[in-house]
Parts: sequence; C-alpha cells; structure tokens
Amino acid sequence: MKFKHIVGLLCAASVSVAFAGGALAEDVVKIGAVFPMSGNAASAGVHAKAAIEVAMDIINNAHPELGNFPLAKNAGLAGLGGAKVEVVFADNQGSPATGQNQALRLITEEKVAALTGAYQSGITLTASAIAEKYGIPFLNGESVAANLTERGFKWFFRTTPIATDFVNVYHDFLADMKAAGAKTDNVALVHDNTEYGSSVANTIATGFKEKGQPIALDVAYASNATDVQSQVLQLKEKKPDVVIMISYTSDAILFAKTFQAQDYKPPILLADDAGYSDPSFIKAVGKISQGAFNRSAWSVGPEGSPTAIIAKMYKEKSGDEMDDTAARQMTGFFVLVEAIDRAGSTDPAKIQAALKATDLKPDQLMIGYKGVKFDDKGQNTLASAVIIQLQDGENYVTVWPKANAAKEPILPYKGW
Repeated sequence: MKFKHIVGLLCAASVSVAFAGGALAEDVVKIGAVFPMSGNAASAGVHAKAAIEVAMDIINNAHPELGNFPLAKNAGLAGLGGAKVEVVFADNQGSPATGQNQALRLITEEKVAALTGAYQSGITLTASAIAEKYGIPFLNGESVAANLTERGFKWFFRTTPIATDFVNVYHDFLADMKAAGAKTDNVALVHDNTEYGSSVANTIATGFKEKGQPIALDVAYASNATDVQSQVLQLKEKKPDVVIMISYTSDAILFAKTFQAQDYKPPILLADDAGYSDPSFIKAVGKISQGAFNRSAWSVGPEGSPTAIIAKMYKEKSGDEMDDTAARQMTGFFVLVEAIDRAGSTDPAKIQAALKATDLKPDQLMIGYKGVKFDDKGQNTLASAVIIQLQDGENYVTVWPKANAAKEPILPYKGW
C-alpha cells in the first residue's frame, strides 16, 4: 500500500507540473500492460502481473543485493533523473477485440509511453497493431506465433524464442532421445485452434518435414474445450511415439485428466510451455503428469544469485514458484525499461531507437537467453530454450541439453 501511495503522489506531482510548465515532467514513466486477468488464461495473467510488480520493485527501489543486474543499483531510472516506473494493467479477458480496445485506451487515455503483453498470440496480434498505428513501442516477452514479427512493423519488439526456434530444439532433443534408445519416428501434434496453437503447430510441421520427419498425426481441437475424449481416443488408436502438446492452461489440465481417465500414456509427452508451465497446471494435475517434458529458458540458479533472489521475491509476491512464462514476461519488461532508461526520455521515437540498439549480454539477463539483440523485424536473435521434465512430484528440472542438465531425462512417460 505504501508503494502504491508513493506512486500515486508521484503521478499527481507529474500532472501538476505538466499543467504548470506546459510540458510533461518525467518523474513517472507510465507503461501499459495488457494481460488476461479473467477468462480461461486468467492464471497466466495474474502471474504476469506479479512478475511485473516484482520488476517494478527492483527498478523503483535500490537493490544492491542484485549486484550488477541492470536497473537494480539505483532507485528509479538514472537516465531520467530517478524517475519511477508506473504500470497500468488492463484485462484483455482472453479476447482479441478486448485486447485491442484496451491497448487503444492505454495509449489515448492513459498516455502510456510503451506497451507490453499480451500473453496469447492472437491478442498480441491485435493489441500490437494499435500500438503500431499510434507509433508506440510494444515489447512482447512471451507470445511465440512466428507471424507476429513478419508483419513489417516498426514498433513491435519480441524477446522470447519463437516457434521456428522450437523446431530445432524439439528435433534435436528427440534425435538425442532416439540415440539413447527411444522411439521417436512417429510424432503427433495436439493443438488448439487459436493463433498460438495453429501457428506453432504449422511451424513445427513445416520445420520437421524440411528435416525429413513429417508429422504423423495432427489433432486439432477448439480452445476452452469441455470434452477432449475423441482427441485422446484418436491418439490411443494411432499410438504415436511422441505427442507434442500445444495448449493453454485449462485445456492442458483437461487433457491430463482425460489421459488418466482413458488410461493413455504416450511414450514421450513433450509440451510447448504455455499451460504446462502454469503453476495452476502443476497444482491440479502435476502428480498425474509425471515425466512430461516441457520447453523452458528459466532456471532459478545457485542460492544467492540474482536469479535466485528474484525467484524468492516472486514467490513472496505470488505465492508460487517462478515459471518459465512469468520469467519471460519479466525479462521482456526489464528489456523495455532498460531501453527507456538508455533513451533518457519517454518520447516513443527515442525509446524505439534505444530498443533497436539493445545489445544485452547473458549476465545482464534473469533468464537463460544468449543475450538480447533485435533484428530488423524486432525479433530477439539470441533467444534460446532448454528442455525440462516434471520429476519428483511437482518440480520441473532441466534435462536437456546435457551441458545444462540438472538430471537425466526419464523415459517413458510415467503419468500417474
């Protein structure tokens, strides 16, 4: 409450000085955040909000315990004379149209300097189109549909690895599992019909085919499904060696329960992050999803490290362990604010120029990317991922590649 009160006072001061002097005083930098706070992906939105609030604490208050971590040394943004960051959260309700309207409101009414969000790729697609129209930087930390950076946009930047990256990660991981004796020839894709599900599935199918391994089975379903028995029975009948799951949280939980009800266990279950990383998935069905593989770029790191300290702050804020999605969202937010700090301004064009010039190294990040550097399309060319596995109850551990592994991968999929 005290922190919110201080931000409120700073906002009031900013407004009064703006009217008195005829120009906006930059003692508060306002950023808009569009996330699903309601709907079937509400858990992801709530955790995104917690991640960004932890980042705000690190940015707005001095945190010397984080060492040389960017933005942690000073209280506020040194490049803007100690200005504090304020985030205005907006609920996209899981709707592309609502997400677009909220982005418009944040730009035209809240006068934000930049935007972040929106978790679901289909909503990031519409919300970022509004930012592009108004010339406002939009930093996306977690949406992975490949086409988001194929629109010729000049104001859209994305830090996360994307579907084209996952083709290599999944193919190389399965090749190593095959070398270890597992069958990986027949791969099935299970995905929803959203922008995220369809785009990632198509990208993986195309990429695998180019590598000489066509997808054996494509199982699509309606997002927010209430019954997936027919899809699971289809898998049970075809018996693929590998099932790649591309699902948001509620659907991922439903599939896990239906797998158990139908007594179906694929030899290898490989999830495309999303719902499988959500803490609510692990709480609901983690114990019947043992051995599920998942992609990630997040690792807590050794005790006392910046990542471990941030993870502890996040757990104290949210009540849950940091998951990969929240970590990618927080990373995107840090990258955006670091660029604003370097720009020394809330002028959108200067923030855009600073984002284009971003060149962060691995030790400047809270996530396991090789760095952050944007290409002409706004995509981070140094994003990367590893494979984690649900082992020992309700904990994911890194199992691939071997150089990053905390434990050996366990095969086949155990389930329950």
